[in-house]
Amino acid sequence: MMNKKQSEQSVQGEPEAPDAPGEAEAQAPPESPAPGEPEPQGMPQQAAPAPGPGTPPGQVHHNNVNQFFYGELNASQALFGIGTAGSDNARRRAVGRLDAGEADAILAPYVRPSRCFEEAVHALEQDGVVVLVGSPGSGKRSGAVALVAEVAEHTEYVVLSPGRSLDDLAGGRVAFEKGVGYVLLDRMNDDSSQTADFDWRRVRDTVREHGAHLVVTTVYPVDGGLVESVRHVPWRLPDLAAVLRVRLVQAECAQDTVERAVALMPGGCQIAEVAAAAGRIARGAEPAEVWQEYGSSAAQPVRDWFAQDRRPQEWAEVTTLAFVTGAGYRDFETCQERLEEWVAPAFPAPVTEEEQAEAARRAVDRRLSLTRNDLVDVDERKHRALTRTALVFPHPHYRQWVLEELWTKRSTPYWNGVRDWLTELVGAQPSLGLQLSVAQGLALLTRPAFDEVADNYLHPWASGTAGPGGQSTANLVLQCMCLDEGLAATALGVARGWARSPDPALRSTASAAFSGALGVRFPTDAVTILLRLIVRRGGLAVDAALALAGLVAVLAECGQDTGAVFRPLAYQLQSQRKTLTGQRKESILDAVLTVLRARDAQTGRRVCAGVMERESRQTDTIGELWAGVLENRPRRALALHSLYATLRDLPAVAAHPGQVAHRFGRSLGAALPAGEQPQLKSDLWQAAVRADEAAAPLIDTFLTAVLSTED
Repeated sequence: MMNKKQSEQSVQGEPEAPDAPGEAEAQAPPESPAPGEPEPQGMPQQAAPAPGPGTPPGQVHHNNVNQFFYGELNASQALFGIGTAGSDNARRRAVGRLDAGEADAILAPYVRPSRCFEEAVHALEQDGVVVLVGSPGSGKRSGAVALVAEVAEHTEYVVLSPGRSLDDLAGGRVAFEKGVGYVLLDRMNDDSSQTADFDWRRVRDTVREHGAHLVVTTVYPVDGGLVESVRHVPWRLPDLAAVLRVRLVQAECAQDTVERAVALMPGGCQIAEVAAAAGRIARGAEPAEVWQEYGSSAAQPVRDWFAQDRRPQEWAEVTTLAFVTGAGYRDFETCQERLEEWVAPAFPAPVTEEEQAEAARRAVDRRLSLTRNDLVDVDERKHRALTRTALVFPHPHYRQWVLEELWTKRSTPYWNGVRDWLTELVGAQPSLGLQLSVAQGLALLTRPAFDEVADNYLHPWASGTAGPGGQSTANLVLQCMCLDEGLAATALGVARGWARSPDPALRSTASAAFSGALGVRFPTDAVTILLRLIVRRGGLAVDAALALAGLVAVLAECGQDTGAVFRPLAYQLQSQRKTLTGQRKESILDAVLTVLRARDAQTGRRVCAGVMERESRQTDTIGELWAGVLENRPRRALALHSLYATLRDLPAVAAHPGQVAHRFGRSLGAALPAGEQPQLKSDLWQAAVRADEAAAPLIDTFLTAVLSTED
């Protein structure tokens, strides 16, 4: 259960310059910014709540999906992103400044690959920009940080969003600083053959002009001769034995353990797998057991199973388990039966009486067949005095290899049946546990078959073809992809495409996606896109405002910088302050009030109250936001009730609530127009639905601080 706060290293926001005309509306001004085995409980029951009265078609709220993902995900055996621990990756931002501790953690065990590293250093020194091209798992990420550390003058490193275009980099939307090293990981492929070299030349000249250095990583090779202005260096794995030795020696492992681990390391490992295995061995795990889960050793039992002739029922068993992991016998068999019906056209129909009798016998003996399947295991899960049976893979990492083997060995008619089966399953509004299991399976399938997942599941479901259950499951797929370092940028690209779509259902699903793990990983992108949806006509402002509120709550729960939302909102509000009325101003005010009223999913307390305790630097910005909605007469009554509730929650979330209330009062009072402070005192007490004697001294402290700013 993910109820405990994770200790996160601080990562400051990505520095930005003002956007180009027409896009600055959704941005703050430049500043120096201070899965594995789920437990599906039962067959389809209910998913995200259906749209309430008055909800426009295609507008679906997924708040409970993100609450489930952050508060109730059982990922004890999660294997998303080799080397990740549970959902830690989804609970920290992927962009911003790397502090000294983060940089040291990357650089201390780093082993340079031969040749390509020196070639990249030379290109970076000469041009100021270099692009590393390599397959996933080749060490491009750590290589990029090592390169800027080698060449840049300062020990400051900034990770840029993969959504940054070449025009962003060249046109001033990123404020490059002299001597600073910049890294753009997993850049999306948006080059055009006509302008690619020209665009890269502009990027190179901009970076040079500012005296900075930029390393870009990508999996997309460049056609020969297409780009000559910036070197694209093919990236290679370093010596993995050396990587393993360095990590184990730094962990002070015994020499015989180091040698045994190196000798037993299988072929086919990725660098992240070696790092994960080294960590486990350093904590005392036996090397022989650890290496069974990585490289070629991990896939061999699965490949051996698929190498034999298999009956249609066995294909259905492993396919069902890949998407419905952790279900009990009854629910699993029900899902399997439906899958067998959908994929039946992919297999020859039994013709003879003997074949028909054999098929009927296997259907009767379905549970017996499961017990004979080497890729199916039974997990007895204790819950107090009860024991629950769950069908799982013998080892969690089998799931990835099963999906890859299925994709390789089954043709389109079979996958058409799988698509229709899963669409039926999620369309029936299943439990959140079952939704999560399906989402995890699809996220894993994106590795060998991204186009299959995007075209047949994500896009149709997000557009509403499978109803609210499909939309929320598509959202969950993106959240699961954020658990994998190699898939997070891909998830961002998918959601950005939905947000730009003319289809309101796709935009609604995109809003929900940015309010969860995707928004935590890429907060700058999330806030920019959500603000665009809020201020533009037809942008589903209500959905986007709710998503911003959800993002603030999740950022606070994860210990991340909530100012990523508060600062741009305050900037937008300030820009509208002198505007009398209009759709844009009304939408911004509604969004501000929605965010200020956001509640913590675990406690139900107002998020703002906790933020002012944990992130005191945000108090002035929060004060500006409250002042903006309080001075708007149509929203004043609701704002006063919410302000009173926020102050009443302070004792429950703050160690020294009086100090927080005083600081908050000073900030709000300073932001109010002259003469508004005395009126707030009487109005706030009138707004209290019922007097709370325990909160009275705290509110007096707050109002005294507000009145002290009157002059």
